[in-house]
Order: sequence, then C-alpha cells, then structure tokens
Amino acid sequence: MGTLADWARAEWGLLYVIVREPLRTRNLRALPMTLGAVCLTAVLQYVQNQPWGYRLVQNLGAVRAEDPLWSALLRTPLSLFVPALDLPVWGALAQILFVFGIAEVCLGWWRTLAIAYLATLAGTLYARVGIALGPHAPFGLPWSDAQVVDTGPSAAVVGLAVFVSWRYGAYLTSAAVTLAMVVEVLVKENLAGKEHLAALMAVGTLCLAVAVRHRYGLCAPRRPRGPQRRSGSRSGRGSGLPPIQS
Repeated sequence: MGTLADWARAEWGLLYVIVREPLRTRNLRALPMTLGAVCLTAVLQYVQNQPWGYRLVQNLGAVRAEDPLWSALLRTPLSLFVPALDLPVWGALAQILFVFGIAEVCLGWWRTLAIAYLATLAGTLYARVGIALGPHAPFGLPWSDAQVVDTGPSAAVVGLAVFVSWRYGAYLTSAAVTLAMVVEVLVKENLAGKEHLAALMAVGTLCLAVAVRHRYGLCAPRRPRGPQRRSGSRSGRGSGLPPIQS
C-alpha cells in the first residue's frame, strides 16, 4: 500500500499541490471558464434535442469534412461544445469539468482554450487530409467519413490531459492516455479515434516546442509580481519545471 501511495505522490503530487490551493480558497470561482463550458455544453445539448433547435445547432456548430473549409473553420470553436448525439451527454460534461478544470487552474483559462482548440482543429483538418488520401493509404479515411458530423470535446480533452500531465511531471499518465488512444484505433478504427491521434500529434509537437523553448532559454524570465516566496514554500520549485504563469 505504501508503494502505491508513493507512486501516486510522485506521479500526481505536483498537480495536487497546484490544484488544491485555488480550489480550497476560491472554490468554484477558480473555474469560471470551465463552468461556462459545462453550462454551454448542457444548453447546446438541450437545444439540439428540440425540434426547433436541431437545425440551428447543426448550422452553427456541426463540422463535416465535406463542408467548405471556411465554413468548417468558423464552426470549429463552437463544435467543441456540441455533444455527439450518439453518446451520453453526462460523459462530455464530466470530461469538461474534470480535465478543463485542472487545466484552467494550472495553465489559466486562455491557455486552456488555446490548447483545446489546437487539438480540435488538428482533428478537423486531419479528416480532410485522410479523406483526400483515400481508404487504402496508411492514414487514409473512406469517402463516407466526409459526411460524418464531427463534434464534441473528446479531442480537446485528450490533448489537454496529455499536455497538463506532461507539463507537471505525470509522465506515466500522459503515456497511458496516448496508449489508450492508440488501442482505440486498433480496436475500433473510426474517424473519432484517428482524430484523437491527430490531436495527440499536435499537442505532442507543442510539448516539444515548449521543451526546446525552455531548454535553450528562448523565453525571457518574467520579473515576479509581489513578494517573492521563500525557498520552502509550495511554489513548485525544485520540480525541474519553469515557474507557473497565469
């Protein structure tokens, strides 16, 4: 039991310390963007299940590879919060609350949204490339996938989970999420699974860019705001990570 606890502390200890304090002092006020995303997803789910609202949500947030590129790009931001009709909405809401919430505390709301949209956009653009390659190419897709409605937060959740886990030293968690997405494609080869891999590749490239940036000192250190903490404070020092900037 002690070994398991030691492993959990080594894997998630830094994340726990960073997330605990804002939630303890500010409660849900520390998650304004996440709560807004949960509410928006719930509202869109309700609206698209009404006779008068289905077409409205489709026109604003449904992305298909057969659509003109400009139209897909305009719909991609909202498509992240449109739940898939064939999946339970509670799963999407739980994913957003948990993964977006942790990411918002650790990275700030705008970085969280930026990485979420990067992952979602990577999947959306991959669908077009895969269909252009055709079903017989290694990373190709059948022509029928061009008509599949592509919505939901899953690609964003996968991308954020990998980035936050990597950024804060939970490397086994990051590897486990990646492995699970690979297994998903091997077991059930569909558009969603391959889009998850595309999202992982985009976020992996971002992780590499961040690592190179810090490794070679390409970012100038910011002057700390307010009084500096002592070396014994819980600021993440000694973790080998750059300081957290919100």
